[in-house]
Amino acid sequence: MRDTALLIPVFVLAGWTGLVLLYVAFSRVRGGVSPREYTLGESPQVPARALLANRNYMNLLELPLLFYVVCLLAWVTPPVPTAALPLAWAYVGLRLLHSLIHLSYNRVMHRFLVFGLSNVTLLALWVVVGRAVLAG
Repeated sequence: MRDTALLIPVFVLAGWTGLVLLYVAFSRVRGGVSPREYTLGESPQVPARALLANRNYMNLLELPLLFYVVCLLAWVTPPVPTAALPLAWAYVGLRLLHSLIHLSYNRVMHRFLVFGLSNVTLLALWVVVGRAVLAG
């Protein structure tokens, strides 16, 4: 039976993305503006909290796509490199932290630092998995 440990961080990040999507919906409903304000995206009448939630959700659909791809690549071409699992968890933790900063006090430099670290972690994950797949 194939080891599924590397898939757990994948499911965690996907679950987090789903929770943020629910937060987007909640922010929009609670915002008190007409649904027409979302017809062509987001009008100036949309509350900042709903805009921010939607931007965070979009962030979770951008670079994390590369995370999903590299984890699945590592999983389908065993053995999974030893360093892949801690890097995957580090990436997920950093993305969750990025969201929490973004959706709470939103200090740009804190968010930028965590975002940068998550990208370095993702790059390291690609290097580790790439070397293993190409050597294998």
